Amino acid sequence: MKLTGFADEASRDLEKQIEATKELGWSAISARMIGDHNIHELPQGDFDRVADRLDEAGIDIPEFGSLIANWGKTIDSDFDITLAEVERAIPRMHRLKTPYVRVMSYAQNPWGEDQQEEERFRRLREIVKRFDDAGLTAIHENCMNWGGFSADHTLRLIEEVPGLKLVFDTGNPVFQRDRSKPNEDGTFPWQDPFEFWEKVRDHVVHIHVKDCQNPTANAVEPVYNMPGEGLARVKDILTDAHKQGYDGWVAIEPHVATVFHVKEGEEVDWEQCYTSYVDYGKQLKALMTN
Repeated sequence: MKLTGFADEASRDLEKQIEATKELGWSAISARMIGDHNIHELPQGDFDRVADRLDEAGIDIPEFGSLIANWGKTIDSDFDITLAEVERAIPRMHRLKTPYVRVMSYAQNPWGEDQQEEERFRRLREIVKRFDDAGLTAIHENCMNWGGFSADHTLRLIEEVPGLKLVFDTGNPVFQRDRSKPNEDGTFPWQDPFEFWEKVRDHVVHIHVKDCQNPTANAVEPVYNMPGEGLARVKDILTDAHKQGYDGWVAIEPHVATVFHVKEGEEVDWEQCYTSYVDYGKQLKALMTN
């Protein structure tokens, strides 16, 4: 397995992202935010400078952590916005020799409301086809989107969307209810990360590592942990992935110092973010070798 990470959790400054990556002894970054923009939304001149600097530093970009169909967009949003993001991402992925782009299946509507499943499938088919036609692979993440409702929902996407592959996030099941398992009282249990992994692993080509505790209530942000210290069963999943012959990338997405969903007006201690990012990477390496 090869290690990378969302270095924007160490810093939004590209030089600090490169510094943190090299301090870990790695040569890859999972690209997401640089400055105030996602990598596919940077002004073209800024992107060109970023690409040249990454080449100079010898840093590979195995994935774009894109905004495409993510939890911040509803299924009612203008699809032209999504298609424009796709068209901006494609040439930039080619420039950086990036094979994978993380996509989602739009924000979850409140459970019990119409989820507009067929529209989600239609949009994802078009998204995946455009990337596929460009020789690139769209990978769906089990986040706060329709496919993240359960492993069964994710597998339904695989059935409905030709060519779609998966990125599995170890931590996301810990703070999501399993909508395929209603209890007798109408509630739903928390998802089981390892069970989710076992159901979808044959379609997984990329892995994200987060670890956390179950939220204390619905809609409450979970407490994030260092890898192996929460309920995400990180070591079990990575051990099983190795046994299954997985030899792809494993990307850290710590969230332990600054949650990526930080609220407007909150202060971010970037020095702490940098340190915790590096510590997180070191702990994951130790977890994988012990």
